[in-house]
Parts: sequence; C-alpha cells; structure tokens
Amino acid sequence: MTGWGTIALIVAGLYWLQAVLIPIALAVLLTFLLSPVVGALQRRGLGRVPSVLVTVVLALSVLGGVGWTLTRQLVTLANELPRYSLNIHQRIADLRGASKGGSVEKVQKTVEDVVGEIQKTDKSGVTRQKPLAVILEPPSILAHLPTLLQALASAVVVTVLAIFMLLERRELRDRVILLIGYRRMTATTRALDEAGTRISRYLLMQSTINGGFGVAVGLGLFLIGVPYPVIWGALAAALRFIPYVGSFVAAFLTLALSLAVFPGWLQPALVLGLFLVLDLVVTVIEPWLYGHSAGISQVALLIAVIFWTWLWGPVGLLLATPLTVCLIVLGKHLPALRFIVTLMGDRPVIEAKARYYQRLLARDQDEAADIVEAYVSADGRESVYDAVLLPALYYAKQDRDRGLLSEGDAQFVGQATREILDVLAHDASASPERDTGDLPVSDPGADTRVRIAGCPARDEADGLALEMVRHLLAPARCQLEVSGTGMLTAEVVAWVDLHRPAVLCIGSVAPGGLSQARHLCKRLRSQCPELKIVVGRWGLHDDRDTDRQQLLAAGADHVETTVLDTQRVLAQVALTLARAVPELAA
Repeated sequence: MTGWGTIALIVAGLYWLQAVLIPIALAVLLTFLLSPVVGALQRRGLGRVPSVLVTVVLALSVLGGVGWTLTRQLVTLANELPRYSLNIHQRIADLRGASKGGSVEKVQKTVEDVVGEIQKTDKSGVTRQKPLAVILEPPSILAHLPTLLQALASAVVVTVLAIFMLLERRELRDRVILLIGYRRMTATTRALDEAGTRISRYLLMQSTINGGFGVAVGLGLFLIGVPYPVIWGALAAALRFIPYVGSFVAAFLTLALSLAVFPGWLQPALVLGLFLVLDLVVTVIEPWLYGHSAGISQVALLIAVIFWTWLWGPVGLLLATPLTVCLIVLGKHLPALRFIVTLMGDRPVIEAKARYYQRLLARDQDEAADIVEAYVSADGRESVYDAVLLPALYYAKQDRDRGLLSEGDAQFVGQATREILDVLAHDASASPERDTGDLPVSDPGADTRVRIAGCPARDEADGLALEMVRHLLAPARCQLEVSGTGMLTAEVVAWVDLHRPAVLCIGSVAPGGLSQARHLCKRLRSQCPELKIVVGRWGLHDDRDTDRQQLLAAGADHVETTVLDTQRVLAQVALTLARAVPELAA
C-alpha cells in the first residue's frame, strides 16, 4: 500500500505541477537533442559559449522558418477549402449511389422510419414554442491575446533554460553526482552516461528519420499535385513521432484531402501508394540507422505514450519516449526501480530454455519448436542441446520428483523433445554444410566408422540426451547405437558383450541416476577392463565436481557435464582407437 500511495502522489504531482515541469522537460529534451551538435562544434575548435549560441540560433531559425511557412499555408488552405465543396458532395453522392439496394440503404431506411415515428409522437403532444435563434459572434483577437502571450512566455523560458543547460551541462552532472553521493559514483556515472548517450542518439536519429520522411512526403505530394505539400509533409513528420500509428493517421488525413480536391481516383491512389512505399522503406532502414533501440518494448512504449499524453497532452506525446528511456536507465542502475526494466524493457525476461519448457508445460509444441528454431538460427545447432533441450529434461525430472508434474506431462515433454530432435536431425542432414566433427579430412582413418554404444542410466531422459550426442557425432566416422531404457545391469553387460563396441557412453541426466551410473561403471569395468567408458552426467545441478569424482572412482575414463563436451571426447577417443586398433572400426 505504501508503494501504491507513493506512485499516486508522484502522478498527482506530475499533473498539478505540469505548468512548471513541462518547460523544464522540454528544455531537457532540447539539451539532449542539441548536445551532439554542440559537442561537434567544440571538437572543431569553437568555444563552449559560441558553440551553444550558434546551435541554438540555427535551431530557432529552422523552427521559425518552418513555423512561418506552415502558418501561411494553413491560412491559405482555410480560405480555399470552400472551393472543394463540389468534389466533396460528388464523393458523397458516389457513396450513396454505391449503397443503393444494399444493406446500407436498408439500415438507413430503418433509421429514418424510427425517427419519423418519434417525430409523430412529439407532434401529438403539447405544441412547442419556436426557439429563438442565437447568433454567436466570433471572439476578437484580444480574447486570444493571453493565450498567445502565455505560449510565447513558455517558449522563451524553454529556450533560456536550454541555453543554460547546454552551457552548464558538466556542472549539472557534477551536482547530480554530489547529490547522490560519492559511494554511488560509479553507478551514477554509468547511469548518466548511458541515459545521455542513448537519449541523444535516439532523439537525433528519430528526428532525422522523421524529418526525411516528411520531406519525402512533401516532395511526393508536390509531384502528384496535392496543394500545400509543405503542410502535409510537416504533419507526416510530426505524427510519425507517435509510434506505429502516426504514419497511418498522416496517410488517412492526406488521402481525405486528395479525395476532396481531385475529381478522379488516380491522385488518391498515388497518395496512398506514396505513403505505403515510404513507410516500407523507412521501416527497412530504421534498424540499420538506429543501431540500438531505445530499450523499450513495443507494448510498453504505446502504454507510455498513452499515459504521458493523458498527463501532459501533446507535450507528453513528444516526451513519452525520452522519459520512458530515462526510467528504464534508472531501473537498470537502481535496485528499487528494477521492476521497470522487467515490465517495460525490450530484452527477453526469461531465457530460451525456460520459455521452451514453459511452452511444453502448456502442451504447445508448435511454439516450443519455434523457440528452438529461432535459437538455432541465432546461435547454431551445436549449442541448442545444452542451452535449450537438455535443461527442459532436467526441469521435467526435477518437477516430477517433487510431485509438481504428472507422469503424463513428463511423458509429453519427452515425446515433444524427441520429435523436435528428429526435425533437427533432418534439417542437419539436408543442410549442404554438414558438421565434420573433430576428425580432419586428411586423416588416414577418417573414412572408418568406430562403433560406440550408448546406455541410458535410468530413464527416457537419459536416452534422449544420448540421442542428442548421436546427432552431434559425424555419421561417417562414428556409429552410436543407443540401447533401450529400463534394462537391468546384467542385461546391459550382456548387451555390451554381444555388440562389443569400442567405446561405451553412459548417459545420466540429473537429478537422480547417479547411483545407477556408478553401478554400471563398476560392473562394466570388472567385466570389460579394456573397454573405454565415457559418462555424460548432464543437467543444471550444483554437485558436478562431486559426481565427477564418484564416477571416476567407479571406473569411468571420462566424465563430461555437457552434451557438446561429451561428443568431443567421444570423437577424440574414437579417433585414438581407430588409429591404434583399426579392426575396432565397423
């Protein structure tokens, strides 16, 4: 309750103090936007004060020129709008003609009948007096004078604040560090540098991209013949600051104007095509230009835009992204605000292994396969076994032993993982670039196939892990044959004696299975002293060193804790045996 009360007080303060906070926030925004330009001028030898003044004068000149041009064209457009009334009536007539005989006309007729019945009821009642006509005169220009003076004063305050912030940005940084304290100097310095760099880069690139988009829109509309293209180009550039929906709003408004201005359909179609092409081009080049995103998820950014617009109006719409970036940067460096990064950041909140297992728990095998495919595309096939598939088996065994997972759900996890393994194996065999393993092509024994026996220590998960090892081994050099699960120790010994492999690999996925793996090692070592035994003790458990020592003491030659390391050891042992004893090869 204390936390929610604090949040409510902060939101109330932001709302009631907006007359003071909005100019400060705008000045900070301009400071972040103009700081790279000031820094570039200073690096070229210009002093700090001249650099700030030149930058501010140029920015005000650009804004003033654009504002003056827009004002002139808006006034002219307002005066010429009555000329387009004929086209508007024609469009409405076309729509009415298209709706004749259809459902629209039927609905319209029904509404007219209902309204007529209501009017009849009103006429049957008491006769009403005719209301007096009230004519409202437009307010004079003096009525708008206080608002204009207030806007002008706010602009002057923002400009002056931005100038002084640019002049004293280093002093302001030092004062913030002193306020927080020297003990947190490292975290504060990193937070300030990251916030300044990220916000400045994001704002500069966003302004450049949106400005270029507006220029392209204005030029295209000029070539099409749409009147006052400067207005619509500036509108497109401004609306594109609204994430994901601004471009569509600008396209809709411009399309509505073209429908009102032109009698035909060619120009409106060209306007729509212009926006579609430009938006597609900008969407393609944006990731390359930004380099790094603002660190905000798409849903969180939309929510932030709605919140700040509700709180501060149009100014909040402009400040939504920078303010949210500041909050995320603070959350990364302040433990008390860490929840903001979790809720609004763009990085995955859980790892691929946890997402994969969670999808299997929901019995959503399709999305689980998509997670595996995305991981393989990003990091390669070799690491997906240890990073995604094997942890899911570990989680399933752990939850089943604790009574949190039913036997049916555990079997589904195993079956789905087996099917995904088959897909991975098929994709790997179809790929032109096959894994050649650790054996060099020029090796004299490279064309031989060393027989390796795989023995699950206890259950189906151990067998699945051995299948992962088999997929990683080069099929032209090593032949891994996995025995069935549930075999007794005597049956395993008889099976090994029957097949006489060169190497035996015992698979054991934690938790559990350690005693079975140790017992197998002891029996096989006593029955087959010359047999090379490699044990894969896989999983996310913490007692890896202890398990390794116990298995080595039981007779294992090698004990590995990852599937990839197990494959490498098996390939190396097989290569050594193939060189020393060629008749062991298949």
